[in-house]
Amino acid sequence: MKLKSFLLRYYPPGIMLEYEKHGELKTKSIDLLDLGPSTDVSALVEEIQKAEPLITASRTEQVKLLIQRLQEKLGQHSNHTFYLFKVLKAHILPLTNVALNKSGSCFITGSYDRTCKLWDTASGEELNTLEGHRNVVYAIAFNNPYGKGTARIFSAATRKCIAKLEGHEGEISKISFNPQGNRLLTGSSDKTARIWDAQTGQCLQVLEGHTDEIFSCTFNYKGNIVITGSKDNTCRIWR
Repeated sequence: MKLKSFLLRYYPPGIMLEYEKHGELKTKSIDLLDLGPSTDVSALVEEIQKAEPLITASRTEQVKLLIQRLQEKLGQHSNHTFYLFKVLKAHILPLTNVALNKSGSCFITGSYDRTCKLWDTASGEELNTLEGHRNVVYAIAFNNPYGKGTARIFSAATRKCIAKLEGHEGEISKISFNPQGNRLLTGSSDKTARIWDAQTGQCLQVLEGHTDEIFSCTFNYKGNIVITGSKDNTCRIWR
């Protein structure tokens, strides 16, 4: 196994490890639910290294810096206490993303197993599995104004696929609905963003100009302006 990268998870606090095993990229998480402003970071890193062989001595300082950054963030929200409520195990491969609906009553997960799963937040019960993708599901979103959409756009009420969005030539890394819920915005590794009709799945516009992958995109609160962020170190505003 070869460690590739670390990712911080602020809420609930933890570290995500990306590693390669037999040529396949995998992830695992280290929960840090007891981390607080007074935690001895050096001692904590020693404990983590004893339990996790992926974190070798050469990675010690890097892990310390990450945990210190997480510690500072938690210090800004010192009234938050985290408890492990329930462990959900249904996907057969690691998760890629999670999204809550507006009320928080349910949430959806995407996975390397090419499925999305809908869950009841209060009970942790799996409500449904959304199938149809032929590759990893990297990005998911709820159509929060109406609480009934993800993409491939599925209805959270009927569990049926409403529309299939086709046109990007690379992986979709970000999805966002406009506040009105009738438009869907996607950002991709093909260096473009696309605006779609959320009911029909028709591509309405292609936003071109970035020279690298678009990793973030969103509508403003009126839904008439789009902003995109890219690995080319620029943000672009579109009207």
